[in-house]
Amino acid sequence: MKIKNSIERLGIAELSDMQKQVAHEILQEDRDLLVLSPTGTGKTLAYLLPLIELIDEHRQEVQALVLVPGRELALQSATVLRDLGNPVSGCACYGGRTAMEEHRMLRRQKPQVVFATPGRLVDHLEKENISPSTVRYLIIDEFDKCLEMGFADEMSHILNMLPRLQRRILLSATDARESPSYLRLDNMVRMDFLRTNSQPSDRIQTYQIRSIQKDKLQVLSTLLCMLGNIRTIVFLNYRESVVRTYDYLRDLGFHTSM
Repeated sequence: MKIKNSIERLGIAELSDMQKQVAHEILQEDRDLLVLSPTGTGKTLAYLLPLIELIDEHRQEVQALVLVPGRELALQSATVLRDLGNPVSGCACYGGRTAMEEHRMLRRQKPQVVFATPGRLVDHLEKENISPSTVRYLIIDEFDKCLEMGFADEMSHILNMLPRLQRRILLSATDARESPSYLRLDNMVRMDFLRTNSQPSDRIQTYQIRSIQKDKLQVLSTLLCMLGNIRTIVFLNYRESVVRTYDYLRDLGFHTSM
């Protein structure tokens, strides 16, 4: 019922096949799960919709941790959970602000789901700002990027700090055949949508623009001017890049937000 209400609230006519299959696996089975699906296919909803069914909304304690590689994804995922309009509460924890500030937020909000970056999550678990003993579900979103960004030790430490963990759900946009042994991917149910989703939707047109300059900001601003007065989303890999691009475009007179 929560899933149906959330879908209606978001205005989604129907979930994709990938989202349906992943949601069914999470709700009907109790095995660890590895989901491989391209970027932009809706993996966040695929795990969040069934997760809100599994969370006990009457227990005001952290029951699920969602580990993400960066601040932007933590904030974005927490926003998606809020937009679902269900009783399950969540919050985002990340570097760039004091851990004490977040500790006060955790005590005040009493979230049941926490979206966090690896280093900050280790800090909160070690200080027991988040009680390790109440966590039943661990989701590692974009775990391939977590590995690329050097968070292997933090992920291993987090797994070792959760004594009552019942289930792990890992999501990636790339094949993950080579990974640290502590992730135990061989013991997981593998749902691979990389091939079935290899072709973009007919509604999406893809273009490639090459820049002879290493710094592509001028090329980006020229492209935005060519696109005209339409809303545009610019994706970047790192927080510093987001801030730098935001400042550059704002100084040129673009109406920007981040």
